[in-house]
Amino acid sequence: MSLKKALLTPALGLFLGLVVSMPAFASDAADAAAETVVPKESMFQAGRAYIARVSDRLADTVSGKSEELINRAMVVIGVRYRWDAELPQSGLDGSSFVGYVFKDKLGFLLPRKATQMSRVGKPITRDELQPGDLVFFNTMRLTFSHVGIYVGDNKFIHSPSKGTNVRVDDLGGLYWDKRFDGARRLDGSDNLNDSERQDLLNEVNNLKRQSPSL
Repeated sequence: MSLKKALLTPALGLFLGLVVSMPAFASDAADAAAETVVPKESMFQAGRAYIARVSDRLADTVSGKSEELINRAMVVIGVRYRWDAELPQSGLDGSSFVGYVFKDKLGFLLPRKATQMSRVGKPITRDELQPGDLVFFNTMRLTFSHVGIYVGDNKFIHSPSKGTNVRVDDLGGLYWDKRFDGARRLDGSDNLNDSERQDLLNEVNNLKRQSPSL
């Protein structure tokens, strides 16, 4: 055998070996990729799981820190009502007042609208009310159109309407008694639809990006 042939034979064998083994390697890689493909719905399921974990933490926090929550709500007394505003400096409407207190004190984000808040947590009767529970009213000929925070002794704190300020009212008062629409305890459950839950998750993620401490 010539020297040239002797040198080429091993190289050719190595090349052919690689060619023969490539389909098997490609097949293994494809199998591995198939195993790691994440179903489209899994991110949304992860979102649900995230909200569930936060909700569970919220339930413990509300039950353990209801007094602090109420104290924080009381600090906002006197802030003027302003539709679609979200900070005390500019004013607060009914639902944004509740949302602000829970986020500021507990770091928990509630849905923006009272009707959406009415599907967070579990429904409770008026006799079961405890400080920190949400109370709802029909003030616009629309169920769950207004929300406040129960503070005990049949009282609740809220931002009533245009031209008023955050204040404490009596559930037994004629106006509020007639319009009482139910109450919810934030126990980690919710009846939000998929779209509302995704919107809430998106807002949570936006806030986390803006503030790493959340």
